[in-house]
Amino acid sequence: MESTHSHGHGHISEDMLSVEDAFARIQSAFTPLEAESKPILDAIGQVLASDVVSPLNLPPMANSGMDGYAVLYSDTKDASRNNPIQLGVIATVPAGQVCDKTVVPGSAIRIMTGAPIPPGSDVVIPFEETDETERLKSQQHIDHISILSSLPQFSNIRPSGEDVKTGDVILKAGTIVRASEVGVLASLGFANINVIRRPLVAILSTGDELENLGDTLGPGHIYDSNSYSIAASVVSAGGIPKILGIARDNIDDMHLKLSLLSNSDLLITSAGVSKGDYDLVKDVLITQGDINFWSVRMRPAKPLAFGHMRRSGQADIPLLGLPGNPVSAMVAFEMFGRTAIRTMLGKSRLLRPIVEGVLTAPIYNGDQRRVYARVEVIRNKGIYYASPTGPQGSNILSSMSRANGLAICPEDINQKEAGAAVQIIMTDWNEEVE
Repeated sequence: MESTHSHGHGHISEDMLSVEDAFARIQSAFTPLEAESKPILDAIGQVLASDVVSPLNLPPMANSGMDGYAVLYSDTKDASRNNPIQLGVIATVPAGQVCDKTVVPGSAIRIMTGAPIPPGSDVVIPFEETDETERLKSQQHIDHISILSSLPQFSNIRPSGEDVKTGDVILKAGTIVRASEVGVLASLGFANINVIRRPLVAILSTGDELENLGDTLGPGHIYDSNSYSIAASVVSAGGIPKILGIARDNIDDMHLKLSLLSNSDLLITSAGVSKGDYDLVKDVLITQGDINFWSVRMRPAKPLAFGHMRRSGQADIPLLGLPGNPVSAMVAFEMFGRTAIRTMLGKSRLLRPIVEGVLTAPIYNGDQRRVYARVEVIRNKGIYYASPTGPQGSNILSSMSRANGLAICPEDINQKEAGAAVQIIMTDWNEEVE
């Protein structure tokens, strides 16, 4: 049950939420954003907002699949090395040019790969099936050619519309634009395309102990790593990060930083959301919106806040409040922020791939929460092996950089032994997995 404390619109849950419950509540607040028109190269990784219909045939006209001679099948059907058929060469057509001559009985047109098939021709005989090389050696001007083999009718002719026909839906709405889609769009002449726009994600770190990068560290202070690890995670998920800076632990500074939110699609804060935290962050957020503060049955990243910031004259902005410990912030973003961004991007596959592997060292679970252990995953002879990357404290950021997966120890298991099967969320599919 949730009990409402005397915090305006905020709610602090007494019970712990399951990961699934927190995920469902957060996900329900997000839908795909609106479309924008972008140059095709700038749209890589984005999702097509509407079907792409071909305005033309590809290829636009029948063309040659080989360098050779465009001839009549009826002229060459009996040709062989023992029975060469001699034809008069009436023209040469390179790629990109259209031949104004017609292939008539007894004639041939020399043609290059990709060049339009001349009228009349119904087969292309490759150079190597003719005596062209011998004629060139004797420095003859090629006004005749001998065909040394027969090929079935329409051989080496690529018909008009073989790849794409006018009016075909060539790419469906929801398709992610990759290099191959860019190639298809370019082949159809599209310079710009309608895609679902990338969300703008505002990022705010809170705390008097934080220093900006490049500044000298004062006593008891630490650098603000969360703004940067979360911004990098936002980029990886497909969003556009907007770092608002550090909000100091006073009401004026919090309000000042929150005034920079305009046009953002999501606000992500770090620190100030757990039960023991300085209450100022909660108090300010609650006065500006409807925020829920949760405990989630997971380790790391137990404290979490979610809700909406009210903006005068604008749509409410969803807020995801992450814990302050750097690993907790990254894991909470991985589990809840990344999927929200992918939903706004219109992606259909929200979750990372999960593989089953074998633990090489134990995972401990002291308090019936779901543990997401940082592991390095390698594959050997078809089996994935997951090795914990060192101390699993939520402040040990270096163990995150050595990990390419999160191995799960369920809530009801006190320890996963070495050699046990384990489910692993693959946060990074890279060459080292092999």
